[in-house]
Amino acid sequence: MPDIRRIVCATDFSGASKHAYEYAVDLAAKLGAAVSVIHAYQIPAYTLPDGMVEVPVEVESSVRERLNEQLQEFSRSIDTKGVSIDAHLLDGVPYVEITHAARELKADLVVIGTHGRTGLAHLLLGSVAERVVRTCEAPVLTIRGPGNA
Repeated sequence: MPDIRRIVCATDFSGASKHAYEYAVDLAAKLGAAVSVIHAYQIPAYTLPDGMVEVPVEVESSVRERLNEQLQEFSRSIDTKGVSIDAHLLDGVPYVEITHAARELKADLVVIGTHGRTGLAHLLLGSVAERVVRTCEAPVLTIRGPGNA
């Protein structure tokens, strides 16, 4: 088994993500690894009959600032057990950005929470975790959120 030195943990700030983050930190503490917490977001643009409408720069800047604050709070929300933690806010399609970050950060493992949706909810909302599993070069460990067993 290869050494695990860098774990990338993706978050959407949900309970499932927090559970996955706790798992990643526990695992990192046992293995002597570092954890990179990442949040990827995509600001929507709307296509109207007269053309595409983009979000004003001021709104996008405000959203990015709030998400960065939320990411920093999230990364400090648990006892990190002495594990080295860094946080990255990424703009783009979440599963694409997560797989790209895993490659760029040379992740040995990606940990991601899953909500365990099935049926219509899964069809309508999709699954970032599923897409990361399908596209990521690094091994991916999915952690079901509490209450989804």
